Amino acid sequence: MAVWRNLSLLLSSLLSLSCSVSPPAGVKPVDHFTVDRYLGTWYEIARLDHRFERGLSHVTARYALQPDGSLQVVNTGYSAAKQRWRQSIGKARFLGSPQTASLKVSFFGPFYGGYHVIALDEDYRYALVAGPSHDYLWLLSRTPTLDEPTRQALVRTARTLDFPVDDLIWVQQDMPPPST
Repeated sequence: MAVWRNLSLLLSSLLSLSCSVSPPAGVKPVDHFTVDRYLGTWYEIARLDHRFERGLSHVTARYALQPDGSLQVVNTGYSAAKQRWRQSIGKARFLGSPQTASLKVSFFGPFYGGYHVIALDEDYRYALVAGPSHDYLWLLSRTPTLDEPTRQALVRTARTLDFPVDDLIWVQQDMPPPST
């Protein structure tokens, strides 16, 4: 009986962690966010490693506003090991006001994870995005490359927020994504 109780507690704990939508401790999402300016395609410049993007290059994320105010999220990446493109389609909803860049995103049914824009230039050309913990970080750009001073500034920002920036994977972006 104790084994089942312990297993149940473990599974409940894992489920609650996998469904976390709050920003990591000490991390504040961008205020005065304009979703219409964020829509469209973003190129992944760098990321922390995680299983759902492991081994992918040429990664992009495309955001489109839906009639109900949610966002459709289409992530695309190339798997060199499998010699094919992979695509995941999900949905995102604001956690509160759409003027705060804090959303919950789901690619797997009722399970949501946090998506928090924590740095964004005034022209919406590049962004620093955190997940629900310091284990999730993305540097995004409207173009496949990002100039070195901007890259360094974003890494410095992430470092001051206690993200493990030495573990960043710099994403290869030398070929266009497939047309959809």
